Amino acid sequence: MLWHLADNPKLNLEISLLIENESHIKYLSIVSLWEIELKRNINKLTLAEPIENLLPTEIIITPLKIEHIGYLKNLPFHHRDPFDRILISQAIVEGYTLVTDDNAFKQYEVTLWGG
Repeated sequence: MLWHLADNPKLNLEISLLIENESHIKYLSIVSLWEIELKRNINKLTLAEPIENLLPTEIIITPLKIEHIGYLKNLPFHHRDPFDRILISQAIVEGYTLVTDDNAFKQYEVTLWGG
């Protein structure tokens, strides 16, 4: 979502079109929104508008649940980034497919799409 919002050319066109497709169900973790705002606050990300104005309206925000945090104990430390670890945990618990190009995600038993 970061790449999509920032119009990053690294984002696969197929994934970008999927994000824009209103008929496709899309979930975005509240954790991703938190990370986006943190990056913006420390000037690692520039967005033209507030995040709430940039998200496609059909995106369903996934809240952080205690089950997601609890599942972290099952994750080996292949990936050290706390945001990515909780996204992996959420995807496993909820049965979601994660869109990423981060190869470290492949070391987990999570369904991936991308990179």
